[in-house]
Parts: sequence; C-alpha cells; structure tokens
Amino acid sequence: MLRIDNIYSLQFYDEDVILASPMTPIVAEFIGTFILIALGHAVNANVLLTGTKGNGSGWILISIGWGLAVFCAVAVAGPFSGAHINPAVTFGLAIAGLFSWSDVLPYVTAQILGAALGAFVIWLNFKDHFDKEENPSSKLGVFATAPQIRNFPINFFNELTGTFFLVFVLLYIAAPEVEGQRTEIVVGLGSIGALPVGFLVMIIGMGLGGTTGYAINPARDLGPRIMHAILPIQGKGSSDWSYSWIPILGPLSGAFVAYLVHMIIS
Repeated sequence: MLRIDNIYSLQFYDEDVILASPMTPIVAEFIGTFILIALGHAVNANVLLTGTKGNGSGWILISIGWGLAVFCAVAVAGPFSGAHINPAVTFGLAIAGLFSWSDVLPYVTAQILGAALGAFVIWLNFKDHFDKEENPSSKLGVFATAPQIRNFPINFFNELTGTFFLVFVLLYIAAPEVEGQRTEIVVGLGSIGALPVGFLVMIIGMGLGGTTGYAINPARDLGPRIMHAILPIQGKGSSDWSYSWIPILGPLSGAFVAYLVHMIIS
C-alpha cells in the first residue's frame, strides 16, 4: 500500500522489508530549515546590505531566491521528514489529524534551532557588510520580517492570508493514495515534488509578500530574530519584539484556516 504520511513523502509498506535512514525526521527538519534560512537570508543580505554585488537588486530577486531556497530545503528533507520546515505546516497537519501531536514539539524545536543556525552562518558570511551597513532596519531586514505600513490588524491578516495559500495549495500538491502490493520503501518526492513548492513560495512572495515580507513561517522569523538580538552586530538597533508575535500567530492561524477549509470541501 502506498500511503501519504505527510505533505511530501510517500511510503510503500510490506512487513518483510523496512529501509531505515541514519537521518531521523528531527535531524531532517533541523537540516532542512537550516538550508532554507541560510540560503534565503543570503539573498536578503545580498540585496539589503551595503557593498554587496547584489545590493539594491529588489524584491523580485528576493522572491525568486526564497522560492529556490524552499526548493533546496524540501528536496533534502522531504524523503526523511516530509520537510515541514515550518511550524505552521506541522501545527496544521496535527490539527487535521495527519500528524502526531507528540511529534509537534520536537519538530518545531528542530525548525527554530535550524533557522537560528542558518541566520548565524549568514551573519558570519556577510559580517564585513553588516559592519559597513549604517541602516539598522536593513540589518534587521536580513534576519526578520517587518511591515511596510505598520498596522497590526492588517499585518496579521496579511500573514494569515499568505500562509493560508501556502498550506491550502500544499495539500493539493501531495500525490493521491494508491493501493498495491509493494515492498516498504521510503520514497521522497525529491526534486520533482520540491519544485512546485518553490514556485508556490515564489508567487506568494511576489504578490502578498509586498506588505509584511511574508514570513508565512514562525521559525523563519523567530529563530533569526533571536539571533539578531543576541549576536554582536555593530549598530544593529532594535529587534522589534513588539511586532514579533504577528509572524508567529498569523501563520499559525492561516494554517488552521487552510486545513479547516480543506477538510470541509474535501
């Protein structure tokens, strides 16, 4: 029997053969989120920081870069954990009864730690440019999201809406269930399955991302914001904790609405 255990991974089941991997789902979530944040933040830094070759390249490059970062992260982590790489996805799957609540905290912890490490690595890579950059908002913008117009109710709705589209469409990217006599093998959708996810994040960023910077992922914002607060970044300014709840609760609410609508119509 071919069963979908999560959004990206497929499994064949037979009692005779079980192929195990040394990369556990928790490790895969950590590594996948690390890849996502490191590559995504590198794009942010290249566009925002003074003296980089990509300085001033604009929002289109950022949107494309984040879409490709998601593609890379999903391609690596997908076969092992389903590549949630996002607490909103993990939370939504658990609400829908498709993921064990006992695994939510380990997954989310791995995601936040992976995001924090990714942010740290990119700070080291671009440290000279962080030192040269005089605008504290640009420095924070590499790490965390911020709204163009500060209106918390609308900002919250922006994050809810972006995450709704992310999670709702992800549910239809997953392949259908197929019955048959097969050996149990874990088969990730791999690079083919990761590609539409990257395109999805790209189009969300190009449109809805223009208002708040489209966190659509609590780990993507919280882990790096913590690193911004604790790292010795020259002239960094505030970490803007008064806004930080929006890229956490907005995506979680969007995931909840997406799974609720999906369950109603499906």
